[in-house]
Amino acid sequence: MLENSKYLTPREIVSELDKYIIGQDDAKKNVSIALRNRWRRMNVKGDLKKEIMPNNILMIGSTGVGKTEIARRLAKVAKAPFVKVEASKFTEVGYVGRDVESMVRDLVEQSVGMIKDLKKALVEEKTVQAVEDVILDALIPPLKSSPTTNATGEYISSDHELNEKTRERFREKLRAGELEDRKIDVTVDKNGGGLGFVGGGAPMDEGSMMNIQEMINGMLPKKTKKRKMTIAEARKILVDQESAKLIDMDEVKDEAVRLAENSGIIFIDEIDKVASGGNKQGADVSREGVQRDLLPIVEGSTVNTKHGMVKTDHILFVAAGAFHVSKPSDLIPELQGRFPIRVELQSLTDKDFRTILRQPKNALTKQYVALLEAEGVKLSFNDDALDEIATIAYEINIEVENIGARRLHTVMSHLLNDLLFDVPDVIGANAQIVVTKEMVHERLSGLVKNRDLSQYIL
Repeated sequence: MLENSKYLTPREIVSELDKYIIGQDDAKKNVSIALRNRWRRMNVKGDLKKEIMPNNILMIGSTGVGKTEIARRLAKVAKAPFVKVEASKFTEVGYVGRDVESMVRDLVEQSVGMIKDLKKALVEEKTVQAVEDVILDALIPPLKSSPTTNATGEYISSDHELNEKTRERFREKLRAGELEDRKIDVTVDKNGGGLGFVGGGAPMDEGSMMNIQEMINGMLPKKTKKRKMTIAEARKILVDQESAKLIDMDEVKDEAVRLAENSGIIFIDEIDKVASGGNKQGADVSREGVQRDLLPIVEGSTVNTKHGMVKTDHILFVAAGAFHVSKPSDLIPELQGRFPIRVELQSLTDKDFRTILRQPKNALTKQYVALLEAEGVKLSFNDDALDEIATIAYEINIEVENIGARRLHTVMSHLLNDLLFDVPDVIGANAQIVVTKEMVHERLSGLVKNRDLSQYIL
């Protein structure tokens, strides 16, 4: 998973991000350098390799400008395990929330899933063959008595010969997809519920609970049960069961831990919600407690997971927050020092909205075109209509609440909801719908006039 070919140059990384995210060049540049630095560190010779730590990034910008999307797309470009957590989830009323180490455990689970998928692909041919044999055994059970053959290997018993020919005929039908709806009995693993622990004494952390659960599950015999299902349904279950027999899970765990440690990306959103101001009473004490819990994970520690001990020294942490009420300097100094790269994301302009509607691979306009295409209806947008949609979204953001690109979802929904409701009952297949500037004016005039009502809606 860590081959050199997967590591793009900084310019190539930015080019990939540009396909989905408009603007924010400074943020893209910094994350691309951080990602490339991983490849550089892994190719450093000698002991200095262990000493080179990642430059964690703090993104500052209002909602909807692309903070989360940049981190998520970066992980996809790097083919790296990625976890998004919200800092505010670690504290709710007082100081009760999730254990901060759970973010590392989640990252390792993601990593295990990625390695398992990779290993499954390598044994796919053997798995398909094994699944085919299991299904055939359920359809045409092989004869229990040993076959009698002559010197040339031909069956002497006609029963065995007939059984083998029948199996081969059914194998051909199975490969042709002719038996998908036929029902067979399949033996599946019966997953028992987790064991609960009740009692007093010292509270047990999540890692210890998982290890005890894993140990008890390993001691208990595996339960199986027979279920009747179609061959199509059975194939999905059998693929997992048969591939599990071919994959060495100890090797998967070792590779997954290595991948998480060297390539993992943890995105901590809403970091501004745990930044305390000058007042150190009440909730602010709780917020500072969360920061102090985050600190050892970010600066480098060893976390106990059910797949082994994981070092967080070289995991890349990307934190983000709007910082409307608080400011980055309200974070405790130690945590500030662990996010040396600070990037301020710009609010989206009228021009950005126009580009967002046209350029990205997953542009909202392209999504609606694809949705209606599924009904056989062709939808298209005039250029001046797109400009008008962008202008309206931008103006509402300025006057009501700036929610960034998410505002386009509201505007497009108001614009197209009636059309989406009428398809296919009123507007049938093969229809063509062209969204014009006049249509935008007509359908969105109410939204523009009543935009201030949104603050009175509970």
